[in-house]
Amino acid sequence: MMDFTLWDIVRNLLLSMRWTVVLSLIAFIGGGVVALLLTVIRLSPSRWVQWPVMAYVELFQGTPLLMQLFLAFFGLGALGIQVSAWTAATLALVLFTSAFLTDIWQGCIRAIPPGQWQGARVLGLGRLQTLRHVILPQALRLAIAPTVGFSVQVVKGTALASIIGFVELTRTGTMLNNATFKPFLIFALVALGYFLLCYPLSLYARHLEKKLNVTGSR
Repeated sequence: MMDFTLWDIVRNLLLSMRWTVVLSLIAFIGGGVVALLLTVIRLSPSRWVQWPVMAYVELFQGTPLLMQLFLAFFGLGALGIQVSAWTAATLALVLFTSAFLTDIWQGCIRAIPPGQWQGARVLGLGRLQTLRHVILPQALRLAIAPTVGFSVQVVKGTALASIIGFVELTRTGTMLNNATFKPFLIFALVALGYFLLCYPLSLYARHLEKKLNVTGSR
């Protein structure tokens, strides 16, 4: 058993927390870009165009993130495509995040009353003009709070990347536990680290709900 002071443990966890933050940001931003593209595609009036997006969303929402990480790391390796734990974690989390954000944003667009579309059509606006000037500004207002709220799930989801060897907060905690044999202390500090990352996001999401009057009466 190695001799670690409390500061040594805290310092190592803080250093690894930055990779949790970086992976979360990449997953959220990358997933947001993919989700934006998929949301636009899903708005197509053609069902043949919508179905592949719907299948994509159902696939990544309906399977565990852990299995997606295994497929991205071990599955691609079995096919002869060697990827690092960093690349596999990024790929799996971007796909996972994009599926949920697509559903959130699509739901916000559908929440806009049909009369908005009809009124814009009466005014002579085309479909793209209606989306840009009438629908999307209102949908954006609805989408901000749940999007920020979902970022909490993304941060917590990064913990599963430790399974494939990505060294972030959870993986570092496991290694420190193996070296010190202090599971209660180590994993309590790991849990505290996630709490410090997620709780401000949860508070901000609730603040946005109140500020934008999304959950209150209109």
